[in-house]
Amino acid sequence: MTHGSSIPGASIPGATFGERLAAAFASRGQLCVGIDPHSWLLTEWGLTDSAAGAETFGRSVVAAAVGRVGIVKPQVAFFERFGAAGFVALERVLADARAAGLLVIGDVKRGDLGTSVEAYADAWLTPGAPLEVDAITLAPYMGVASLQRPIDIAREHGKGLFLLAATSNPEAATVQQAVVANGPRAGLTVARAVLEDVAELNADDPRGGAGFGSIGVVLGATLTLANFGINIALAPPTRQTPVLAPGFGHQGGNIMDLTSIYGEYAEGVIVSESRSVLSQGPDRLAAAIERRATEVGAVRG
Repeated sequence: MTHGSSIPGASIPGATFGERLAAAFASRGQLCVGIDPHSWLLTEWGLTDSAAGAETFGRSVVAAAVGRVGIVKPQVAFFERFGAAGFVALERVLADARAAGLLVIGDVKRGDLGTSVEAYADAWLTPGAPLEVDAITLAPYMGVASLQRPIDIAREHGKGLFLLAATSNPEAATVQQAVVANGPRAGLTVARAVLEDVAELNADDPRGGAGFGSIGVVLGATLTLANFGINIALAPPTRQTPVLAPGFGHQGGNIMDLTSIYGEYAEGVIVSESRSVLSQGPDRLAAAIERRATEVGAVRG
């Protein structure tokens, strides 16, 4: 594995997010490193629990990720807790990641409608914005159609979205396993309905090719997806739905089970890990990322 500073194809002008994700996978594999400056991690790293500590932490993770993985995922809540100074720190972390050619998924988990959700998309997906990332996570529980403006903005700028469908936290099961009562998705679970809506959006995207779509879903690695009404033997036949997969590593998901967990979706799975590598500390972080990236690559062949 070479440790160049950029991902071939990741910054092609006019490319869709799906195309850039495919380039990242081809160049650096499917591992995504989380940037989660928990207070306890900052302490273990010998940093202050402050915006300055979070900035040092985040920029160090980016530096260790370059050339070893193609994707990073900052959890913005850990920066937001420091207020304005935390957002300044996050902006600097994101600037480093963009300069390095990494794909950045902003784990923002916003969920709103109308002009409010449009403003979130403007903040995170507009080229040149201080908080610009390549994709964001969104909560679709006011209806996937309520996210139409972020969908439009993402398509316009070659950005991506990941909609929560089946998440690893047990509290979510009551909602995500509930059955839709009416409409075109009647009889499906909420999780399956979100997945179907996303597959339809990708199929209808005039800019997409036959590879990855630019809208994905979040499906936790610690779940039995059949319990959420999701048949992993059935993937979209023409355009793959990307899957952001939290839960590997510290939360108990085993990378050796990638194919058995995700079935036909495994090719498009972003293997997201945070604490399992971040807890190795600043001196061992780069080696931990490289080791884990190699393990994930071995599973995918």
